[in-house]
Amino acid sequence: MLANEKLIELKGLVQKYSREELIWTSGYLAGIIENFQNQPASDPEFKEDIKEAPPVKPTIIYGTETGNSKKLALQLQSLLKKNKIQSKVYDTFQYPVDKIEKEEFLLIIMSTQGEGEPPQNALKFFDMLANSTVILSQTRFAVFGLGDSSYPLFCKAAEEIELLLARLGAQPAKELQKADVDYVPVAEAWFAELLPLLKSSGKIPAPENKLTKGGESSIKKNYLGTLKHKIVLNDKGSNKETYHIEIVPQEEVAYEPGDAVGIYPANNLSEVKEIARLLQAEERFEELLEKNIRGLTRKSLTRIPAFKGLEIEEEKLDLLDVLKKYSPEGNLSFDEILDHLYAISPRLYSVTSSSEAHDGEVHLAVTLDTFTVDNLPRTGWCSQYLADYPKDEILPFYIHKNRNFKLPAEDKDIIMIGPGTGIAPFRSFLAHRDATGAEGRNWLFFGEQHFVSDFYFQTEIQEWLSNGVLTRLDTAFSRDQDEKIYVQDRLKEKSRELYDWISGGAYLYICGQKHPMSIEVENTLAAIIAEEGKMSREEAHSILEALELEGRFQKDVY
Repeated sequence: MLANEKLIELKGLVQKYSREELIWTSGYLAGIIENFQNQPASDPEFKEDIKEAPPVKPTIIYGTETGNSKKLALQLQSLLKKNKIQSKVYDTFQYPVDKIEKEEFLLIIMSTQGEGEPPQNALKFFDMLANSTVILSQTRFAVFGLGDSSYPLFCKAAEEIELLLARLGAQPAKELQKADVDYVPVAEAWFAELLPLLKSSGKIPAPENKLTKGGESSIKKNYLGTLKHKIVLNDKGSNKETYHIEIVPQEEVAYEPGDAVGIYPANNLSEVKEIARLLQAEERFEELLEKNIRGLTRKSLTRIPAFKGLEIEEEKLDLLDVLKKYSPEGNLSFDEILDHLYAISPRLYSVTSSSEAHDGEVHLAVTLDTFTVDNLPRTGWCSQYLADYPKDEILPFYIHKNRNFKLPAEDKDIIMIGPGTGIAPFRSFLAHRDATGAEGRNWLFFGEQHFVSDFYFQTEIQEWLSNGVLTRLDTAFSRDQDEKIYVQDRLKEKSRELYDWISGGAYLYICGQKHPMSIEVENTLAAIIAEEGKMSREEAHSILEALELEGRFQKDVY
């Protein structure tokens, strides 16, 4: 402890320092301490043995949309436990923000969505921190950001959480670590750097963050391919329009079942020209061609000074809709709006093909997204782009590697739950296992609205069922009877067999919409494990978490 007068003197000094100066000073002092500790015990100035400080008890908070941040948080907690460091783990949605000023050390693992937004469950957490007046001068923190460098606002949510904590006076113990799609090795290195820091309660200078500077792992190879084939999978009478698309690449493409294809949609020329006309800059329309003008969030719109103060009710609007519906006072500046528009972000679609089974082709399943804005019909930007894309034309794309949604060893059993276009990666799984002669059993749960019009890949699935590649098939067509039936209902009907498969080492996979499908399916699985295994629901969820950590429970949800 410092004497009172020295403590007052120190506080007076650091109040004048910027954030960057404080970070540099903490590293400088850590170096002095290290040199002091290395002095031999015989040194007359070495008065007494310096005992290692007890480890801190960090709180791990994660924000996740697809589950990757949660998985890392649990892995980190497990590692800390093995090193005799106690910790607590919270989802941002569950964390009691009113108790944050009591925290000694915060470890934040945060993913980024869409236009630099936090995950949906983390929005309240961000808002509460932004409006908080607590003083966190006794709290240290470290932030790990998950993102995709193909998007303009790479790890933006992680950057914002770091700024919010620093604004409240919390001290960064390490520099922000950003990780691209292949985040596992980056996370493992970050975990290893945290251990000595937590054990000693000290601070160490942060290593150079190569990923944030554009290392090789963040570079994605772009491909060109011919759109060879495109058909609608739905039959007459369907409420949906789902396309099967086949692309023949101009060169060999390295992908695996579970990966996705990244597509950059192009702006509609007439829409771009109309926006430029409304902004009195018709001759500059080409400057808008590579800007994101569709599906803008309220938050992104209010970044534009001309729209600040407007009460925009809709969650997502196209720029053209905003210009027509709202009339901000004063002249709208083309340059002002252009400066606040982001570059076009890619859209991801699961690969439905296997390079072994489909001669290197890349296949996709894309449902045309339909919705209304102000009671006017609208369609998804990229799904409409692909629905309209001409046959035999060249389509640019890239491969989005997904190392957390992969087939296990060939002799392992798998259970695939994929309603709607959630079936996409499972067609890839089955085609791959068929082509490679994998011996593991395969069980598919598929659901849609109608058997007659919405049974995607029915012919192939029935062939796999007849030749033994597909061991079991359970379908749920929700609108074919008075009472709606979903895949989770089929899971309940097969609870005993499911439990036996899981207990026997089967791998679980879920693909499709997160809300509400994947959450309801996961709760159903927990209920099945609890009932068949004669345990509590909490214990069943713990088993699912353990399976997730082992890689035996994998999700690709959106």
